Amino acid sequence: MINRTLPLLLALGLTACASDPAPTEQMRLTEQALAQTKSLGVVSDQSESLRLAEGKFAQAQAAMQDGENKQSRLLAEQAELDARLAEAEYLNGKGQEQLTELNHRIGRLRQQLGAM
Repeated sequence: MINRTLPLLLALGLTACASDPAPTEQMRLTEQALAQTKSLGVVSDQSESLRLAEGKFAQAQAAMQDGENKQSRLLAEQAELDARLAEAEYLNGKGQEQLTELNHRIGRLRQQLGAM
């Protein structure tokens, strides 16, 4: 019985030690998210989230080169989420600016109507 289970345990142990595949698709998605955020005009000097995303992406690239695919994937996923957060923060800020402008216009119209 022991002779039969030992090879099975060894095979399972070797399978568990097998490395994760390179996260090339996740790296592509992260790079795409960073490019999309930057295309809106978001710059890392003004966005902490974008700065974090760029840093994590650089770490992910270094981890991938070192063969640390699991760590690379995790960092790339975090970087993608940070880039999307930077995009959302930027769009939210733009929306707030537009809302403020519309409120000013409404106020001016009310003043004009009240003067009549």
